[in-house]
Amino acid sequence: MAPALENSDSDRITMKKKEEVEDKENLWTSILAEVQKKGNTKLPSCKQLLVLGDNESGKTTLIAKLQGVEDPKKGSSLEYAYIDVRDEYREDHTRLSVWVLDGDVAHAHLLRFALSEETFPHTTVVFLVAMTTPWSLLDQLENWASVLQDHIDKLNIPADQMQEYRTKCIRRWQEYVEHGEDLELDSQLRRTSRNFDDENGQNELLPLGEGVLTRNLGLDVVVVVTKTDYMTTLEKEMDYKDEHFDFMQQWIRKFCLQYGAGLFYTSAKEDKNCDLLYKYLTHRVYGFPFRTPALVVEKDAVLIPSGWDNMKKISILYENMQSVKPDEYYRNIIAPPVVRKAVTRDQEVQAEDEQSFLAKQLALLQQGGAPTSRTESPLRTPAGVQKTGERRVQGSPSVQGSPKKMDSTKAGPAASGEGVLANFFNSLLHKKTGAGSQMVKSPNDLSVNNSLVIDKAVVRSDAAAELDRLARKKPPTTSSSQDQNSSEC
Repeated sequence: MAPALENSDSDRITMKKKEEVEDKENLWTSILAEVQKKGNTKLPSCKQLLVLGDNESGKTTLIAKLQGVEDPKKGSSLEYAYIDVRDEYREDHTRLSVWVLDGDVAHAHLLRFALSEETFPHTTVVFLVAMTTPWSLLDQLENWASVLQDHIDKLNIPADQMQEYRTKCIRRWQEYVEHGEDLELDSQLRRTSRNFDDENGQNELLPLGEGVLTRNLGLDVVVVVTKTDYMTTLEKEMDYKDEHFDFMQQWIRKFCLQYGAGLFYTSAKEDKNCDLLYKYLTHRVYGFPFRTPALVVEKDAVLIPSGWDNMKKISILYENMQSVKPDEYYRNIIAPPVVRKAVTRDQEVQAEDEQSFLAKQLALLQQGGAPTSRTESPLRTPAGVQKTGERRVQGSPSVQGSPKKMDSTKAGPAASGEGVLANFFNSLLHKKTGAGSQMVKSPNDLSVNNSLVIDKAVVRSDAAAELDRLARKKPPTTSSSQDQNSSEC
């Protein structure tokens, strides 16, 4: 009987050892399977960014900076781009889609192509404003938030589904942990445990702080203030002080609290916070680690992750505001510059006094200004011959000295045109000679008598030259006048 008992005991021991070996193998098999499952998990390709902001706010430049592109190309309406995302740990990469809406609100209807019921849970919204227009920063943020809210209201998302999206935003705000270099492993463990609790429904929502997520869109939001290098220009040209920038910052941070957004001050020109923004976006979208704490010391490089800020931290800025109050209306403190248009006025012409003008004319006449009529155009010389005072005096050589030349009664048919013209001039001269002797009536007319001493030879030569000129120009028309005279006969 003893040998049989010994065999049974040895069999039990052997079976027990086999079970232990199988348990160990099953344990290692499960561990390897789990590791393999996690290793095969690839980065999702359905994630996307939706960028909203006014024109000239730096949307295209910032996206090009995140892409690593040196020469950005600006589009219109609704732009599409993508950012290459790499996971060095998993040796995996994917593309993060980027939709950039035009700064004109009239293109808001194009949002339906970028944000739909299917893409809603995979979308992160980025609001962009530029420091070049600090007086309209808050208005721009509120305007685009309203545009986005109106579009979300038009989507056919069930109420319970929308509530789930909003609850997710609240959880992410409350689960924020400020990471550090030495606490990376601890933060990952805490994040893993919280996710496990979420899956089992054991993590309850805590009350939110003052002003936090009062306008919960159900979307992850990031606010980016671009072109912060322009702050130095505002200080020099518009006399901005530190309290002005603190006043702007506290209003922007209050806006971020309402939407549960993170805040970044960036400058693509000086490459400030652009790399950190890329890391933060990949952290929010894909869960990559982000160990940079909040930065609020440098006014042009502010970095505030979502979940870090609260009203108590914002109130620290109030200490630097001496001449302004935090609750004052934004535009009253950050007022737009007064644009003065250059007015082009016509040059004012001062009218000359009437008496001085007449005195100058009298002096001109007394100095013999009448002969200036001879400087007129030769075409007006006949009129000058008729109207000048010396031509009106009887006995003038131009009247009595040239009757033979101006007599057309003895001229032939070829000179009929000149004869008509000569008779016309003779009639005018004879009419004026009768009144010529009565022209000088007052001392002011003495200047007329001074002009009567004109050289007779000059007058005669002028008249003869004019008649010769007319004679040279008339022959082409003599034939037509001869035909007319013959027809009349």
